[in-house]
Amino acid sequence: MKKTLVAAAILGLGLSAAHAQEVVKIGGAAPLTGTIAHLGKDLENGARLALEEANARGVTIGGKPVKLEFMGEDDQADPRTGTTVAQRLVDAGVKAVVGHLNSGTSIPASRIYHQAGIAQITPASTNPKLTQQKYPGVFRTIANDVQQGSVLGKFAVESLGAKKIAIIDDRTAYGQGLADETEKAAKSAGAQIVAREFTTDKATDFNSILTKIRSANPDVIFFGGMDAQAGPMLRQFKQLGITAKFLSGDGSCSPEMIKLAGDAIGANAYCSMAGLPIEKMPGGADFRARYKKRFNADVQIYSPYAYDAATAIITAMEKAGSAEPSKYLPELKKVNFDGVIGNISFDDKGDLKQGSITVYQFKDGAWVPL
Repeated sequence: MKKTLVAAAILGLGLSAAHAQEVVKIGGAAPLTGTIAHLGKDLENGARLALEEANARGVTIGGKPVKLEFMGEDDQADPRTGTTVAQRLVDAGVKAVVGHLNSGTSIPASRIYHQAGIAQITPASTNPKLTQQKYPGVFRTIANDVQQGSVLGKFAVESLGAKKIAIIDDRTAYGQGLADETEKAAKSAGAQIVAREFTTDKATDFNSILTKIRSANPDVIFFGGMDAQAGPMLRQFKQLGITAKFLSGDGSCSPEMIKLAGDAIGANAYCSMAGLPIEKMPGGADFRARYKKRFNADVQIYSPYAYDAATAIITAMEKAGSAEPSKYLPELKKVNFDGVIGNISFDDKGDLKQGSITVYQFKDGAWVPL
């Protein structure tokens, strides 16, 4: 009797091992603490939702069922922390990474992932230098700053009628990079840059900068940076009696920016997004509903792009029949599918082929696409 029970137990263990799912770890990196944690969490949630939904339908790689496991890390929007986090993800054995949010963390972290041979897809880092490094495993699911800046500069001149423009940036790879591209486009369109000032991504007091700019009497003030600075900056516009139009990029184009600015925001505030409005994304309405149900929160900015980034990774692994980067990377370069944001396919640098830019104006308590 005992021999029979032992044999049965061994057989049971064998069957269990035979049917055990392999775990494939996918990393995520974004600021989960600090002033832009809401954007980082939004990014993480998008990637997490993609993995959860893939697990629910069942993922098979190389004929074997696998379980996708998300490993999220807080890079604190800091370049040094970003490289530490990147190494931690590599050491943990992740097969790919969705992140980072900030260009200033994505660029140094990309070297770590490149050396480890794993893929990095950013849903938010727009600085063109990221993909200009020509690392074969670096991709992005969002338009870059050359595209966005050229639209913003032309919009300021041709649509807002700006002849004199002042520019402020936060000295990050994202903020300064976008400001540089916007300045180029504005000058090409015939505008005069009457001031170029800078702050930091930790600042909250902009009075001295704005006082200096006010004396130049610009028609438009452009800010390259995030919503955590843009909101307080607009409040100080009001305190100083500045009537210039306010223009910024995707880092400020969030619901949180509206909250931070309070009653200082009005119809003179404009921003851009390196993509379509969520209501115009092919899968936007359905994604927003699923996101709301899962996280009991509204989409901020980057979660649809993170969802499609994670989906691209899963798709490449399934087509390659392997979760090993050396096997699935060739398939990742060839992905072509209809995602939440639209068509997902990459050019030879790793940039999204069909990146789009949308400009918004603040109206009736929300960002309204123009």
